[in-house]
Amino acid sequence: MSLTKAQSGILSGMAAGAGCALAIVILGAWLNPFLFLPDLSIAARLSTAVQAALVPAIFLVVSVGRLAKHRFFTPEDIDGAGLSIGTDRAKLLQALLQNTLEQFCIAVIAYLAWAVVMPSVWLSVALLAAFAFGLGRILFFIGYRRGGPSRALGFTLTFYPSAIMLAVAAGAELWRLAG
Repeated sequence: MSLTKAQSGILSGMAAGAGCALAIVILGAWLNPFLFLPDLSIAARLSTAVQAALVPAIFLVVSVGRLAKHRFFTPEDIDGAGLSIGTDRAKLLQALLQNTLEQFCIAVIAYLAWAVVMPSVWLSVALLAAFAFGLGRILFFIGYRRGGPSRALGFTLTFYPSAIMLAVAAGAELWRLAG
């Protein structure tokens, strides 16, 4: 089976994003660039997770605000998606908002799980993932109109670090419970 040009472009973005995500998790845990101490309290761990979650929260607020501003200044969209067909711009902004909301939910749970389950010297991973989230959202927003290949890296920088963190934290917790 041969891939289309779009599929090849998406695959390239996914591979780059996967490499970055693995680097964030492995190097963030190994190098501890933010110099977290090994004996942090649960309160300090959760504080770090909440700090990391501020980045996805800001992008969610921006996404809601962009759509709200558009609706307010566009008579065809002012009544909302449930009461109108929606202009192309409103549909685009709604799609960006929906994806950002989905990524926000995954990221916040990942940051919290990581902070609670993993060693505190690995907390740099959550902050690095938050940075990747911000960069990923920017690239996703910029590339969205140009199609899948143009938004693939942005999507994967947002999604893969969170997905890897969730998988590793869940695996560590299962290992702990089984042992």
